Amino acid sequence: MSNPLDLGEKRTVLVVDDTPDNLSLMSSLLRTEYRVKLAPSGERALKIASADGKPDLILLDIMMPDMDGYEVLRRLRADPNTADIPVIFLTAMSATEDEKIGLDMGAVDYITKPISPATVMARVRNHIELKLARDFLQNQSRYLEQEVQKRTREIVAIQDITVRAIALLAETRDNETGNHLRRTQKYVKALAIQLQFHPRFASELSNEAIESLYKSAPLHDIGKVGIPDRILLKPGKLDEEEYEIMKTHTTLGHAALVHAEEEEGHEMPFLRYAKEITLCHQEKWDGSGYPLGLKGDAIPISARLMALADVYDALISKRVYKRAFTHAEASDIIHKGRASHFDPDIVDAFTAIDAQFQTIAIEFADDDGEAASEVFRMAIDLTNRHPIGSTG
Repeated sequence: MSNPLDLGEKRTVLVVDDTPDNLSLMSSLLRTEYRVKLAPSGERALKIASADGKPDLILLDIMMPDMDGYEVLRRLRADPNTADIPVIFLTAMSATEDEKIGLDMGAVDYITKPISPATVMARVRNHIELKLARDFLQNQSRYLEQEVQKRTREIVAIQDITVRAIALLAETRDNETGNHLRRTQKYVKALAIQLQFHPRFASELSNEAIESLYKSAPLHDIGKVGIPDRILLKPGKLDEEEYEIMKTHTTLGHAALVHAEEEEGHEMPFLRYAKEITLCHQEKWDGSGYPLGLKGDAIPISARLMALADVYDALISKRVYKRAFTHAEASDIIHKGRASHFDPDIVDAFTAIDAQFQTIAIEFADDDGEAASEVFRMAIDLTNRHPIGSTG
């Protein structure tokens, strides 16, 4: 980043005066230290000031025909391109009220005629240095702001990549596929957007919250990494003991995220929804779910959204132990679970946008015979292309 305080470069001063002798005098005085531009009228001054290579300082006569210095200054300040150029008035008027008018309009100083060369050079030098210092601080602030934005993007990218990689790796131990993650997160987002202005949900579903929900949804089943293969991959129905073990995937996933926060020493806001979803996505509206038996609004909104998305996707997906249900069949089961399994308003939102669910299901459909090893390959490829610490 260049340093605007480098005084080795000549700075530009624009002198505006309708008297040629005054222009000649000021040019002779200033050109030893500055690049000098001259304007014999207000109109000409405005054109020079707004052109490329705008001046660093303007010395502006007040008493000019057609357009006086006050009007020139007003127009300079009204134009964002010239509003920050400092203006010193040159005037034969010495009344305090005249000075007040100009200063109130935004002039930085007053020099009275007849001029004192030493005074002019001192005032010009001071105001040039002040402008350069101000420009330096503004550029520095802009640079720092860009750096903060860059680092923030990097942190967000690392979070997103880590979440995605962990979720994909968890899927390698299940009969489900990577596209299950994509579908369910898109279902959750579609439902959240549909409910964003609903009286029951508006306070929770800001744009930022919806984006966080979308990013967190793939982590809903990460606790399955702790479930034994004999249970997780069993092709038939689980017995009662096996089912109780399977249910612990909710608490295992939640505990892993909580432990990660404890290792860090503080709660991480971006994990809020991930913790809610992993723990509570198997809860049911009527209180018959697990692991806590939560009921109604006691179930976090994020988990209620995830519950419907997860069940719908499980229904329409082919598994070794079941055929894939049609959208109509899955929708009928969802509707039958209204106010028992699912929040009734979320079911109503699903009904309103069920065409979006069909579109998502088709766009991200699983390939027949896609293996868990393919999901593992996807996770490894993702982390290779976007290593931690790089935004890729």
